[in-house]
Amino acid sequence: MGNREDLLAGAKRCLYEKGYARTSIRDIATAAGVSMAAVGYHFGSKEALLNEAFRQANIEWADDIGAALTSAGDAPDRFEQIWTRIIESFAAHRALWAANFEVIGQVDHLPEIREDLVRDLADARQGLAYPFENDRDPTPDDRTRWAMGSVYQALLTGLMAQLLIDPDHAMTAHDLAIALKAIGAGIPPTSP
Repeated sequence: MGNREDLLAGAKRCLYEKGYARTSIRDIATAAGVSMAAVGYHFGSKEALLNEAFRQANIEWADDIGAALTSAGDAPDRFEQIWTRIIESFAAHRALWAANFEVIGQVDHLPEIREDLVRDLADARQGLAYPFENDRDPTPDDRTRWAMGSVYQALLTGLMAQLLIDPDHAMTAHDLAIALKAIGAGIPPTSP
């Protein structure tokens, strides 16, 4: 690897181990095995490097989630299978989720990250809606698909928060399926 790639790998390692705010330029340079001057040369600033490392780490996680979302096929328990894989993915990417929540808490001070998160959230809403579309309404309109994706994104973020804070009592995929069935049964039909 070259210095640029080494710096990105070192910055990702630091994000996972120390978090966004606690990572120093020295930490990154040490983790990358390069001089501190290399950060400025390749990225201009520590923040620019951390932002790029954060973006890349989230893209890697999104690829993992994409595989989880498409792996259940048409199984009758597809909903539970997908959420089981999402929860398993969390276990493999726990440090990244901790960094994500840290960054979300600082988003007002990180405008370039906010722009990325807004774009990623829009993509997530679309991406999360498709795997959960059902046979009763296989082609929902754009507003319905957006709403479905938004609910799944809220569930994902909330579940990841539960897994970070209290993993021993966080919901399982089965719990989630039971709860949503019960909630859905109590919601009267609405007009478009």
